[in-house]
Amino acid sequence: MAVSIGSLPWCDVDSSCFQRSVIYLINLLFLCIFYLLLAASCVSKQFTIRSRNKGWTFVAAAICCLVTSITFIGAGLKFLIDGANNVFWVSCVVQGIICLSLAASPFVQGISKWINIVTSVWWVSFALLDSAEKIEILSQGEGIRVLDIITWPVSLMLLICSFISLKASPAPQDFSETGLSDPLLTEKPARLATAGFFSILTFSWMNPLLLAGFKKPLSSEDIPSILPEDEAKLAYTKFSQAWDTLLAEGSLTKERNLVFRAIAKVYFKENIFTAVCALFRTIAVVSLPLMLYVFVNYANSDHRDLRIGLFNLSCLVLLKLVESLSMRHWYFAARRSGMRIRSALMVAAYKKQLKLSSLGRKHHSSGEIVNYIVVDAYRMGEFLWWFHSGWSVTLQLLLSTVVLFGVVGAGAFPGLILLLLCGLLNLPFAKMLKNSQTQFMMAQDKRLRSTSEILNSMKVIKLQSWEEEFKKQIESFRADEFRWLAKAQMTKAFGTFLYWLSPTIVSAVIFVACGLLKSAPLNASTIFTVLATLRVMSEPVRLIPEAISAIIQVNVSFDRINNFLLGDELKIDEVERSVLEKSGEVVDIQAGNFSWDPEMTKTPTLTNISLDINCGQTVAVCGPVGAGKSSLLHALLGEIPKVSGTVKVSGSIAYVSQTSWIQSGTIRDNILYGKPMEARRYNAAIAACALDKDLNDFRHGDLTEIGQRGLNLSGGQKQRIQLARAVYADADVYLLDDPFSAVDAHTAGVLFHKCVEDSLREKTVVLVTHQVEFLSEVDQILVMEEGRITQSGKYEELLMMGTAFQQLVNAHNESLGDFKQGGINRDGRYQYCRKRRSRVRLCWIETFLGLLPCLPRMVSSISNRIGTGWFCSFQAASTYWLAFSIGIPKLSTTMVIGVYSVISTLSAGFVYSRAVTTVYLGLKASKAFFSGFTNAVFKAPMLFFDSTPVGRILTRASSDMNILDFDIPSAFILVVVPAVELTAALIVMTYVTWQVIIIALLALAATKVVQDYYLASARELIRINGTTKAPVMNYAAETSLGVVTIRAFGTVDRFFKSYLNLVDADAALFFLSNAAMEWVIMRIEILQNVTLFTCALLLILIPKGYIAPGLVGLSLSYALTLTQTQVFLTRWYCTLSNSIISVERIKQYMSIPEEPPAVVDGRRPPSSWPSNGTIHLQELKIRYRPNAPLVLKGISCTFREGTRVGVVGRTGSGKSTLISALFRLVEPASGCILIDGIDISKIGLKDLRMKLSIIPQEPTLFRGCIRTNLDPLGVYSDDEIWKALEKCQLKITISNLPNKLDSSVSEEGENWSVGQRQLFCLGRVLLKRNKILVLDEATASIDSATDAIIQKTIREEFSECTVITVAHRVPTVIDCDMVMVLSFGDVVEYNEPWKLMETDSYFSKLVAEYWESCRGHSSQNLQVHI
Repeated sequence: MAVSIGSLPWCDVDSSCFQRSVIYLINLLFLCIFYLLLAASCVSKQFTIRSRNKGWTFVAAAICCLVTSITFIGAGLKFLIDGANNVFWVSCVVQGIICLSLAASPFVQGISKWINIVTSVWWVSFALLDSAEKIEILSQGEGIRVLDIITWPVSLMLLICSFISLKASPAPQDFSETGLSDPLLTEKPARLATAGFFSILTFSWMNPLLLAGFKKPLSSEDIPSILPEDEAKLAYTKFSQAWDTLLAEGSLTKERNLVFRAIAKVYFKENIFTAVCALFRTIAVVSLPLMLYVFVNYANSDHRDLRIGLFNLSCLVLLKLVESLSMRHWYFAARRSGMRIRSALMVAAYKKQLKLSSLGRKHHSSGEIVNYIVVDAYRMGEFLWWFHSGWSVTLQLLLSTVVLFGVVGAGAFPGLILLLLCGLLNLPFAKMLKNSQTQFMMAQDKRLRSTSEILNSMKVIKLQSWEEEFKKQIESFRADEFRWLAKAQMTKAFGTFLYWLSPTIVSAVIFVACGLLKSAPLNASTIFTVLATLRVMSEPVRLIPEAISAIIQVNVSFDRINNFLLGDELKIDEVERSVLEKSGEVVDIQAGNFSWDPEMTKTPTLTNISLDINCGQTVAVCGPVGAGKSSLLHALLGEIPKVSGTVKVSGSIAYVSQTSWIQSGTIRDNILYGKPMEARRYNAAIAACALDKDLNDFRHGDLTEIGQRGLNLSGGQKQRIQLARAVYADADVYLLDDPFSAVDAHTAGVLFHKCVEDSLREKTVVLVTHQVEFLSEVDQILVMEEGRITQSGKYEELLMMGTAFQQLVNAHNESLGDFKQGGINRDGRYQYCRKRRSRVRLCWIETFLGLLPCLPRMVSSISNRIGTGWFCSFQAASTYWLAFSIGIPKLSTTMVIGVYSVISTLSAGFVYSRAVTTVYLGLKASKAFFSGFTNAVFKAPMLFFDSTPVGRILTRASSDMNILDFDIPSAFILVVVPAVELTAALIVMTYVTWQVIIIALLALAATKVVQDYYLASARELIRINGTTKAPVMNYAAETSLGVVTIRAFGTVDRFFKSYLNLVDADAALFFLSNAAMEWVIMRIEILQNVTLFTCALLLILIPKGYIAPGLVGLSLSYALTLTQTQVFLTRWYCTLSNSIISVERIKQYMSIPEEPPAVVDGRRPPSSWPSNGTIHLQELKIRYRPNAPLVLKGISCTFREGTRVGVVGRTGSGKSTLISALFRLVEPASGCILIDGIDISKIGLKDLRMKLSIIPQEPTLFRGCIRTNLDPLGVYSDDEIWKALEKCQLKITISNLPNKLDSSVSEEGENWSVGQRQLFCLGRVLLKRNKILVLDEATASIDSATDAIIQKTIREEFSECTVITVAHRVPTVIDCDMVMVLSFGDVVEYNEPWKLMETDSYFSKLVAEYWESCRGHSSQNLQVHI
């Protein structure tokens, strides 16, 4: 049967010419695969050649192939020269090239497993096809030419070689290079490492994991480790080498993104295989409309040969097989390569933050760095899939255009012009989309940065009742973010409408052109081939806007990561490091000038610093707040940029920061800090840091888990653990930044004598301290003022000099006041008690099926309001009209095309309504969930924040919210659309051939079973992935906060290796999730292809005339889309199921139990309340959670109006809990607190907290300016603010700044010292002037002189107020009117301090301990100068 497509002739299918052409094409396909695998193996260098002598059979076969090749090529050249047959010479040359490649194939066996498999299959295929052709020729009685005979021996030899090769092939091996991470495979490697060819081809290596997940919920122990070639270490190493090469080439131009260039340089070669798979899939898809043409012509033929029909069916099966296999392995390989890129960039960003300088940290906050890792780098996992989709669907569009021209000739030209115009219209929308995406990411950064800061400071916000103000701040950032989100989504919606519209309109234009130009007959074969081709073109039309959007997002992420990786790094030459020498100078600074801001070199932070410290010396650094003490330590660490001078440090360094940095993990892990356990040294460090009794009080001792940032430890415990870490490190030089500020006086004395004087007696110690009582014990004292070392010498020498040091000592003397030393019992004992850890138990909310009702409005709207159903109905009606009308001769062409055009145009209107409605509902849902999540978090009790890591909340606010913004709206509509299309296809197929419904229903049932089997494991993989993703974020955030400590201890490499392990654990889940998706899609394709093949077979077997040719074309055109539609539906249904987990995680936090209301209507206190400030505690009992032990055990007492009450006690005695109860951070288990007769538990939290003032233990500043930090609500004038600054000793400092009150405050106030931050907190309460003031160890981080001034200020400004002071320094409370002593949650004493001093009271023992800590020369000199 001869058929023609336009002017393109086809050979007679029944002829030997056609059969030989098919054989040549199959052999050329094998040849291409063979050379691609050979090239890939040589390029990747991941193979080993097994030396094995080839047998005589292989050599003989190669010789035969070579002789045959020479014969064919020679014959072809002869025919070409003679010009006898212009086609036959091509056939001879092609056969010669095939035989030449076959001659080489036996000698490359052993290079790789894949080449072995391909060559063996090729040999068998060549032998069988060649033999079949010869048998066919002989059976027909035709003569055989000499050139045909000589290939037969070659076939037999190759068949023998294939059997020998398969019999002798070794067990499957992994020929990848070995690496440092090979031992990971011994833990539990993925079965892919040992999988055979068939297992890899069909993803059957996933069967054991999916079976385990179907039997029981998967756990982290069931997850196999990642393969060595996919590990983050290898990915980063390759990227780093390419990055360094580009930097060395001086490629610092803004025109080209260095990150993208480095990625392209590393991963270009491995993407060749992906590109080949994408190419094969594209060719197979474009060929399917031609198969439809062949089938319709076969059905319309007068003389139908069943063999031809079956051959056509075989070609269809082959095309669908190539499409399925190539597509699955393209998707898997692209995402696997994307995973490697993602890992490389995540590790690169983490490595960069370990090297980031202070200037770099100023430009990139902790929240932004986490965002680079969690959002931008994560996005790269899908980058390559979108990239290959982009070019392959473009090629698909071009090839489909060629097919259209081949079918209808010039009639396709008007339609393609219209299609081109639609494509050009996309360019301005792409530009708008890129701008929207960029602005959206910038707005998201601002929101996440602010969210991170607020979550870390939530206790202060609640104490000050600033929740509404900061919630408005977050909502304003979100509003800006939402504006760009809406703009981006509406732009995408219009693009979607444009590209869904184009195929329907284009088809109508093509049919009109065909009718006018008479370029092709409008019969069934032409019409349905055009429609099938346009359906093939609809995929590019649908994917191109998405691909452009995704690539734009990736481009934005590339720019952000590139900007970060080019950020300013710490200069390694700031400090000259050398090996410790037992004698001589250990620390040497000569004429050093240092500035935190390199642009302000005229006013450096430290000026003219010259310092010499010998080995074994203990040097104390003291001075007023803001003098530059901490900056001096940072200069020794190389953290502060050096303007001029030299810094030399010999030996290893241990650093204890002023603000304690504790890692998540056990107490033991924090102390060992990566070093091996040595019991003797470990116990000595614990004893020296007074931690032994604390550990005894913990249920699990030193194996007690510490929450994020040490949330379940007191401030003193965190500081002592940090100090123990330094002691255990056994370093040469110790830099201690005010380590005693967070502990009481007795503990400070223990730490100084046991730790500094005893454990570190042979070490070089630089101690920054405000405790003057210890200065007499050190070898040298440095006094600093305004960034300069003003005095240096021993204690006695500095006392004789007077001036600055004399002022510090006098301030300390005055703080001692009128201590009565006679008769005080100095035998007080040091006691500890543990601080209870509180947790919030949050139950998992609804499962996936339970979550869908949470979105009734979205689901019902999508199903009822959008035009998907109508669109598909009109599409089906239009195609049915064509199939029906072409069989009615009375209907004119104009009528047929006109009705089709009207119906198609009507369907386009519903596309637009669907797109806009989807965007509207998606934005509405996103807005509702964000509002609910934000409200729930801000209304959550403090107990929730104490027990929940910040990173866990941030994951909901960042990546989960991102999925809700973008993925879920798209996923919903992309589930509904193919579901309706699938239903329409089955209805049409059943109408034409009702028998197919039996197979279709069975296939659908099997599809549902396979889908459920997959989802059982897939959902657990996604959930486990949530648990592996959060540690990646937490670890990065934790590292960012402690990067100075990490660099000081020299543990950068250890942290880097730990992060590699976290990234690998996360990547393993990504890898397995994608493999599982391809597993289920491949099996669903097989099932739906059975339906397609059944439909095609029925159309072949049904006699002519039984079904109209138009209905044959209609049925088969829908059947060809069946597999693709089902796969699309399954993929997006699974994606939606997995994405719903993000909704579940957000919804979980929307169900947090709320704290009491801010305002209780009908129970609001008078505006003048509290007018007196009297506080009654009545049998107050506090526990942090139900069934937990009481922390406060029935306290009863009265704080009279206008009195100053001091609250003292050991660490963990309940002091902070009492303050929490007063502010209702925790509700009483029983009893109550009355303020001026009003039970505070009956009124709203805002009414209570706005009437109380507090200076918290940990001073907190927010990113912004000085004005917004002092007055976040904006209710005070500048004059009032300046007066408050003057009273808290900050006016001079701030007035010297260029921007005065608008001067910047960096994240967490890092550009201000801890003491200055505390003074800012004092300024806040001076502005509020409430009747009740609480000082929660408010002066722990400032020197005695400043402390004395502050205490004086408080006495003067709050003389008529009730002041509650919680302090470690006994002199701070000695002048109070009343003193409350707490011990283990009970009030052991409550009286006037002078009365308690006259007896053998608990308080007198505390005073004695404080006095005892001032022993030695310090005591004597203090008495002399009182």
